[in-house]
Amino acid sequence: MRSVEPWVVAPLEGFLGESSARLVLIMTSAGQVIAQHGFTRALDVMSAAALGAGIMASAQELARVITWPAFTTVVHQGTRQGHFLARFETPRGVMIGLVVFGSETSLGLVQLFFNQLVLDLKHAAPAEKQPPQVLPADFEKELNASLRTLFGR
Repeated sequence: MRSVEPWVVAPLEGFLGESSARLVLIMTSAGQVIAQHGFTRALDVMSAAALGAGIMASAQELARVITWPAFTTVVHQGTRQGHFLARFETPRGVMIGLVVFGSETSLGLVQLFFNQLVLDLKHAAPAEKQPPQVLPADFEKELNASLRTLFGR
């Protein structure tokens, strides 16, 4: 397993031990990879993250257009493997999980253990960074004065 964020390691290891997932990808809603397991090439990880984020964005937009509640999960199940793609909230913002699983497990077990993974990630996630300070009231005046000085006007 490879993780960019250390707080994801323990929850993901627990999920992998219980779910028998073949591939797992945790990413932001923009497709930035937070952690992955099972991929052998970086290009595959980047492609899966971009496609997963795109699929979830499309599902969200489809739900909005047909005036349904937001879709949070997309599942495809074939004869040899399936994939489970889900959007969830953490203190660090919206995340997306992609799980590829085979016949050695079931969709129900993947969903059950994924729900636990989401809870574990919510508890493990550090609080979101402090929002940037609001600009001072006279920022525009100071900026314009600096620009006049810089460009001699």
